[in-house]
Amino acid sequence: MKKSGYASPVFTDPLYTLAKGTDAGLYRLIPKLVVQVNNEQEVLRVLELCRQARVAVTFKAGGTSLCGQTISDSVLIETGPSFNKYTIGHKGSEISLHPGITGGLANTVLNRFHKKIGPSPASIASAKIGGIIANNASGASYGIATNSYNTLKGLRIVMADGSILDSRDVISRNQFAAAHPEILNGLKRLSEKVKFNEKLHSFIRHKYVLKNTTGYGLNSLIDFDDPLDMLWHLAIGSEGTLGFISEATFNTVESHPFSAAALVFLPDIREACRAIIPLRNCEVSAAELMDRNALRSVTLSGVKGIISELPETAVALLIDTSAPDKDILKEQATQITGVLKGIRTLYPVEFIYDPVEYSRIWKVRKGLFTSAAATRPPGTACLIEDVAFSAEVLGDAVVTLRQLISDFNYAGSVMWGHLLDGNVHFVIMPDFRKPDEVEKYRQFMEKLADLVVNDFDGSLKAEHGTGRNMAPFVEKEWGPGLYGVMKNIKKILDPSNMLNPGVILNYDPAIHIKNIKLFPVVHETIDQCIECGFCENDCPSKNLTLTPRQRIVAYREISSGHPLNSRLMAKAFKYNGEQTCATDGLCGLACPVEINTGKLIKDLRFNSHGALANFTADTVSKHIAFASSLVRSALNAAALFHIPLLKGLMPHGRHKISHKSKESELKVVYFPTCINRSMGKSSDYGRDQLALVEKTINLLEKAGYEVILPAGLDNLCCGMAFESKGFFSQAKKKADELEKALLEASRGGQIPVYCDMSPCLFHMKETLSPKLKMYEPVQFILEFLVPRLTFSKLSKRVAIHSTCSTIKMGIGPELVKLASMCCIEGVVPDDIGCCGWAGDRGFTKPELNKSALSTLRIKIPEDIKEGYSTSRTCEIGLSLHSGITYKSIVYLVDEATTPLY
Repeated sequence: MKKSGYASPVFTDPLYTLAKGTDAGLYRLIPKLVVQVNNEQEVLRVLELCRQARVAVTFKAGGTSLCGQTISDSVLIETGPSFNKYTIGHKGSEISLHPGITGGLANTVLNRFHKKIGPSPASIASAKIGGIIANNASGASYGIATNSYNTLKGLRIVMADGSILDSRDVISRNQFAAAHPEILNGLKRLSEKVKFNEKLHSFIRHKYVLKNTTGYGLNSLIDFDDPLDMLWHLAIGSEGTLGFISEATFNTVESHPFSAAALVFLPDIREACRAIIPLRNCEVSAAELMDRNALRSVTLSGVKGIISELPETAVALLIDTSAPDKDILKEQATQITGVLKGIRTLYPVEFIYDPVEYSRIWKVRKGLFTSAAATRPPGTACLIEDVAFSAEVLGDAVVTLRQLISDFNYAGSVMWGHLLDGNVHFVIMPDFRKPDEVEKYRQFMEKLADLVVNDFDGSLKAEHGTGRNMAPFVEKEWGPGLYGVMKNIKKILDPSNMLNPGVILNYDPAIHIKNIKLFPVVHETIDQCIECGFCENDCPSKNLTLTPRQRIVAYREISSGHPLNSRLMAKAFKYNGEQTCATDGLCGLACPVEINTGKLIKDLRFNSHGALANFTADTVSKHIAFASSLVRSALNAAALFHIPLLKGLMPHGRHKISHKSKESELKVVYFPTCINRSMGKSSDYGRDQLALVEKTINLLEKAGYEVILPAGLDNLCCGMAFESKGFFSQAKKKADELEKALLEASRGGQIPVYCDMSPCLFHMKETLSPKLKMYEPVQFILEFLVPRLTFSKLSKRVAIHSTCSTIKMGIGPELVKLASMCCIEGVVPDDIGCCGWAGDRGFTKPELNKSALSTLRIKIPEDIKEGYSTSRTCEIGLSLHSGITYKSIVYLVDEATTPLY
């Protein structure tokens, strides 16, 4: 990575140009350089340099686009992490957003007002506002009323010539109009051409009755009279070919607090299409089709048995409804159930009201593309298309489309979609390693275009944008006259064709079969990955080095690419890919098919260990007590000589544990982790505080428990520290030792086991006997201590941090609940995920922790002076970068409680 003369980082090395040049689409181009921009001034500077050099540029936000919109073999401008400001106005009725904010974060900050942005693509957790607008995203919501075009209040756009139009500002509008009369006059002439031609006007209006993102949004020319309004609306869905969107204001839509969904099984796809007309008369927010192959990739425990017994022709509709209160919600569900009585269903219609199950079924639906792609044969590609048809022809069109796919022998194809809109997605899995497959795909696309446009008067692209994949067919859908209008729009707004050339308008009829991305088979952990990018937003190294997707892209190239690039990248990958990976597994949680890139990295670490490394790991694993004593001694020496480790936040070493509880009928086996056995309190805890082990014992005894410490405690370890470094055999030995000790102490699992760090407990649950009833602090306190303690709310608010393991165990909400039992409010700072401490990486690679928590300090409200979590090492990193002290939640519970008995 190289730094330019201005603030934006510039990437020119093979590792980063490949990794950052990748998006979710089918195509691969490698940029000459990647520039990351974090504000509008940086965008202007890069565009100025590119204009001077006559070099083309492409814009990339989240990289979740599917049709080749955000790849380049020239200069790629990537929206950086600091392009992330937002302002909420009028009690949540509108929100202004920078292009680097994800749609998921926008909805999170709006949720407190029961609002959300209108577009709801399946990739919303990772897709960024710049890309959502540039693709005119819509999603599952019924109709086009809540797509980007119809919910945007205004845009701020950087044009190709470096001028800026802020459509929300009168002064900016007037200045732009005065400086660019040729642009506005040109757009006005095009508008008059189509407005006063009844045939063209009618055709445009007809094309937008359905969802349609093929080509430029020509409805802008007939919806508005002011060419300035035409201009900024044309930017919506323009896929970065007309300008860079530096800020946008959305009019938000209602986000009702109560929702329900029903997974309705029908005998065939035609019957599902029949259900759409009556459903449109109900309060239905979505009706999502899943065909039989789609259902095969669904792993919902409640319906798994049903799915396995379905006939081959069966399909499902996921029907969603929401309301402001529970009574209205049930009325709506009853109405929907009633209208479906006229439709043949395979099982009675039952709605899901439980929020956890509701979220789970929608997560499956939103991850359907990736889940379906994971079923493809190794090495094959995964291509998704999305088309739309009117309700009147939907049944015939979908049946015909399925027959076309069958005629081309695309085995394993999957179909789903937003059926209320007649919007159908399908996946085919060509093997582009074979030349004849490329030709077959070319023929298929020709037939598909004929079917959609000529046979059923549909939309070739309903919501995924045109990109490169459908660019050769834009003229077929719109006709030569209106295609000519689109060419003129591009010429007026980007006369030098500098912005994202080849996207939307491309005069190469074979562009859709060129530069196709291949998926080499390199490692079973990642071979299913289609590089969709869903994993990137949760990665703690995303703004430091590489993301999970980028690690996979790079590793594939290193394993099977060109020798020179592979050698250069392998060397760079050591730090950027391996050493700075937290291996926290959150990427697997975000991935619809649970690809955990951390497992790949752990395997690489394992393969890199030599005899000396294994000898050292063996020695340490056999002498944990001695290693812990060395850590304690080192920490105490640092304190004695006033060595300011980590700004004074490093704890003192603690004394060896020696404790005997009073006998009681209530018993708990307490396993203090080796971290907490080594570390005492740090200076910021205050003089009167105890170390965590003593504080935990006090709390347990306060609730009337007899605390049992396992035999041989000083040499026990769960093995997680060894496993994360790829020392798998040593990790298993320590896990086996701990299991034996805990089974003995708990009388074969009869007594519950309490572990004081959630990461260790999560690892124990994965590796130790299921006979053991094991708990981390939050779950144990809520289940066993709450009934035996009196809680008195403290008059303060506190910050709460869920560790990666807490998130993976699904108990983040329980942590907030427990904190809120102890004080006025437990506040979770927005968009703060894994802290990046990653075991000992906070010591060896502190830049990872610093990057992961770079925005934490500004996201903690000023009145909050304390933070709580469930991992000692994470708490050190959180304290270091927040300006407040983070401690175990045990301290807060102890402060807020007295014995009940």
